[in-house]
Amino acid sequence: MTGWNYAELWETIAEQIPDAPAQIQGKRVVTWEEWNRRANGVAHTLLEAGAVEQDKVAQYLHNCPEYLESMFATFKAGLVPVNTNYRYTDDELVYLWDNADAVAVVFHGAFTEHIERIRDRVPRVRTWLWVDDAHGPCPSWATPYEQAASSHPGRVQGPWGRSGDHLYMLYTGGTTGMPKGVMWRVDDHIRNVVALGVNPRYREDPVDYSVTRDMVQKAGLVGLPACPLMHGTGCMTQLIVLSGGGCVVTLESPNLDVDEMFDTIAAHKVNTIAIVGDAFAKPMLRALDAEPDRWDLSSLFLIASSGVMFSEASKAGLIRHLPHAMIVDAFSSSEAIGMGQSVTAAGVDSGTAKFTVGPNTKVFTEDHREVTPGSGEIGRVAVGGHQPIGYYKDPDKTAATFITVDGQRYSVPGDFATVEADGSITLLGRGSVCINTGGEKVFPEEVEEVLKEHADVADAVVVGVPDERFGEAITAVVQLEPGSTLDQADLIAAVKLRLAAYKAPKSVVAIDTIGRAPNGKVDYKALRRFAMAQLGIEA
Repeated sequence: MTGWNYAELWETIAEQIPDAPAQIQGKRVVTWEEWNRRANGVAHTLLEAGAVEQDKVAQYLHNCPEYLESMFATFKAGLVPVNTNYRYTDDELVYLWDNADAVAVVFHGAFTEHIERIRDRVPRVRTWLWVDDAHGPCPSWATPYEQAASSHPGRVQGPWGRSGDHLYMLYTGGTTGMPKGVMWRVDDHIRNVVALGVNPRYREDPVDYSVTRDMVQKAGLVGLPACPLMHGTGCMTQLIVLSGGGCVVTLESPNLDVDEMFDTIAAHKVNTIAIVGDAFAKPMLRALDAEPDRWDLSSLFLIASSGVMFSEASKAGLIRHLPHAMIVDAFSSSEAIGMGQSVTAAGVDSGTAKFTVGPNTKVFTEDHREVTPGSGEIGRVAVGGHQPIGYYKDPDKTAATFITVDGQRYSVPGDFATVEADGSITLLGRGSVCINTGGEKVFPEEVEEVLKEHADVADAVVVGVPDERFGEAITAVVQLEPGSTLDQADLIAAVKLRLAAYKAPKSVVAIDTIGRAPNGKVDYKALRRFAMAQLGIEA
């Protein structure tokens, strides 16, 4: 076998701490030995059904032990896990599974009706593994997951063995375009993510699992993904927890229930949680402000977030309640890990959208010049080192995102930033939603963060709408706090106090809900259409 592989790593940990918990949900506890054995059964079932090397297996699941367990099974068998957004419509599911060439789907019973409507449209899928969630019986065309998990307790691998060249595939919808399958070599992913979060030795050669045996002598950290495992932030943080011999605790509710989350942290002495910015932090803060002494959260020392901007006001509020903890706001994406991070702790203010860069991070202009610190020039953030090999079946997007500068390969997912005089970067946002107003470029997220700090605003999105004079006029779509009323002039004035006048909205419209996805992202196109309709602007 060449390169690091998650199956080998986790099997080694299971040998080291067989009786320690690996997965917990509610009253259900799965030990490392049981988790390893059950993953063998699922891997055996997939291979017996005819899966061949690097065939794709989709996880169509809410957070649950079976999610990571079925991923473990795919790595054992030399197959590829494929995350599936459980909010997708029929056509989106068909597109995803067809684009991924999926041959198997692991799904919760709650999604049976969705699958029955489209099953004849995804003929490549031969194996359906049904996870019982009390939403009716197993359909005749599927195999009960528990039957698969108990089918073969002994070690399983495909006849092709295991390799660091095998893939971990993460589909990302981003904010524009159809979902794209980011292809990570498992070896690269471990050398990046596990090396960063567990032990830098995983970045080095030779590949030697005595490193794992020496490191894991007892149970590790207890992690809780408050955000969905189907997204990169939720999943990758838990791959780190597991790779250190830890335990992943999943909530029973499929939607964010802050009371359940805090109850679970207290009950299982959770050490680290994964959230996605203000979409999670604000309801957490409301609960803690209302009942500051209700929960014992003394075990929680790390709150990790990634993928969206996370306001300094929310970070400071959480630290006020959790002075023993720190918040790590990672500047990363599915196709670019390690661009930078911002750390907030008691007595340490990091600032919204300001990040200390990673060791392999650069900011390049369009002609691939490196931005000079303190120059005020805007460029795109690029990160080198161990990164994905590209997008699945999309050479054009691969060529646009993964570039080579001075012999070094970089991932450039499209985030624009300036470089401060001290070498830190200030993130501006994605170029795909950048607004050109009167020749000036405005990055929506910069304006959104100011609006979200206003006492009357629960959430905000900024879009550009057609304008005869300026080309595009900046328009804010705001979700108001309960009991608040829209004061357009006050909100515009608040932005002008903090930012250049040309960045301030020309109009502000209210909406019942911004409609953020579980990963914190929004549909800018839909909100732009809403704003235009509210302002009487024809498409």
